[in-house]
Amino acid sequence: MISLKLFFDFISSINTFSANRGASISSPRERMNRQTFELLILGSSSATPTSERNPSAQLLNIAERFFLIDCGEATQIQLRRFKARFQSIDHIFISHLHGDHFFGLPGLLGSMHLLGRKQAINIYAPKELKEIMDVVHKNSETRLNYPINWVFTDKGFNLLFEDAKLEVFSFPLKHRIFCTGFLFREKPLPRKIDKYILEKLDISFADILSLKAGQDVVNKNGELIKNKEATLDPPAPRSYAYCSDTIFDPSIVDYVKSADVLYHESTFLEDQVERAKKTFHTTAAQAARIAKEAGVGQLLMGHFSTRYPDLEGFLEEAKPIFANCLLATDGKKIKI
Repeated sequence: MISLKLFFDFISSINTFSANRGASISSPRERMNRQTFELLILGSSSATPTSERNPSAQLLNIAERFFLIDCGEATQIQLRRFKARFQSIDHIFISHLHGDHFFGLPGLLGSMHLLGRKQAINIYAPKELKEIMDVVHKNSETRLNYPINWVFTDKGFNLLFEDAKLEVFSFPLKHRIFCTGFLFREKPLPRKIDKYILEKLDISFADILSLKAGQDVVNKNGELIKNKEATLDPPAPRSYAYCSDTIFDPSIVDYVKSADVLYHESTFLEDQVERAKKTFHTTAAQAARIAKEAGVGQLLMGHFSTRYPDLEGFLEEAKPIFANCLLATDGKKIKI
């Protein structure tokens, strides 16, 4: 029995170490199993920066994997300002090739080079971005110390990245040029051993590992121990959907349905709805309608036009339609 207790203590220490220590946790099971899932807003302005808002960029941390989503002008300065370690970024996702979504990329890649980066970086983007970066590097005679692995986005719903913890998909948006959104989705966590029940059973370490893998076992007395009787359900997998520049498009709902958090561009208020349509952008009210129809947990609004120094009108317009909404302003952190 002492050995069994030591085994549980060991398992608990591993789970506790990998948990999201800063999150608001509601149960011991979540405290053991939850991994980090946190979003940092680096830029929330559309087209041009303001004194308070940088162009589009976000940093997403899932289980200590760092994903940069879009890279507007001066993103590397924002990373420093908000104390994010940009050498930890191994994956960069660019939604489309309007400058406010990628003009910060040449500088960021150059700084990574000058600071001694050696490991490869993965860039997921329209294929034309490689042509642009090749020209920049050729004419500036820049030879990066590290390789770039390019993955080109395409039409439809496509898997871009996958590992043991999560998967990332692209999906189509309707903008003036080719543009994609991104869906980041946790993989289901393994079932958690219920040690309070298991301590009463006569089973081996091998049986415990089998139970964690989802199998039923037979103990030394020949009794069948069903997996669900000896384990706890893990927390539900979480997801984050990023909808960059797009006209109001209800077909997006199919791709972002039930996401825990949806970021949706909200460039204008409803009094500029015709301008939004003409420029292939969305209003706050329209973004709220997408969130409501998709049944998401929370709506983040961003990509605000510089014509709005005060952003409270976006909340006033969206909340009557979808109550749980926030402004994705620079420096804000959201724990998902």
